[in-house]
Amino acid sequence: MTGNDLEHGRARVNGVKLHYVTAGDGPPLVLLHGWPQTWYEWRDVIPELAAEYTVIAPDLRGLGDSEAPVSGYDKDTVATDVRELVDHLGFDDEPIALVGHDWGMPTAYAYATQYREDVRALCVLEAGLPGVNEDQKKKLWHTRFHSVRDLPERLVAGRERLYLDWFYSEGAYDPTAIDDDAREEYVRCYSQAGGLRGGFEYYRAYDADAEHNQDHAQDPLEMPVLALGGAASFRELPIRDMEAVATDVESEVIERAGHWIPEERPAYFVERLTEFLEGAE
Repeated sequence: MTGNDLEHGRARVNGVKLHYVTAGDGPPLVLLHGWPQTWYEWRDVIPELAAEYTVIAPDLRGLGDSEAPVSGYDKDTVATDVRELVDHLGFDDEPIALVGHDWGMPTAYAYATQYREDVRALCVLEAGLPGVNEDQKKKLWHTRFHSVRDLPERLVAGRERLYLDWFYSEGAYDPTAIDDDAREEYVRCYSQAGGLRGGFEYYRAYDADAEHNQDHAQDPLEMPVLALGGAASFRELPIRDMEAVATDVESEVIERAGHWIPEERPAYFVERLTEFLEGAE
């Protein structure tokens, strides 16, 4: 599959204009990226997945080439953006398979818990759920830093490549997995007007997300869940958090992978996800 096989579109949903990519033909499979990335993090897995699924990969609110509104970054709201996009694309009466990485993970969880009958299977990668188990906000320096109002934007502006490069390399088992072209694409997006702020707003919504997740967790998910951690990154964290909020969790810590599983181990990720989705039929 080449770039010409991907269809780029834009749609105004839930009060925000989202950019999205679609490919393939079949049951809907929605891929939600994290920070500091965009839909582009799925570039190496979309071709294989599109052979069996209609792949939908949006840029989340405030990120990539989507619009960056002032508010609405709690994950319940971001999930509603995605739900309305799925409806807009004509899948309002067909349950989806849903994948979320990094901030895409709590967004995917918010989607699954708000629209339970519309999600047939959920896969989450390399993140935790705010408000569930031990508070990770107290452990990660950048979560605290990004939560400060206005200061991170002022310090990082003009140094986006320097700042983001640290995360792509430090979070990886293999730092070359995110190559220079990918880094340039991510930096392009986060250097746009509002790009840095949009990303940091995901962290500033942490406390609201924690409150929402504690409420959602009172009614555990029952659809099949696959939770994946990278052996060189969060390891069991996503597994532990999903086991606290769901009753049917399959899991794995993936060797030779850090935080960027779809880019570090794309072929294995496709194999593992496909196997899981086939079992969830």
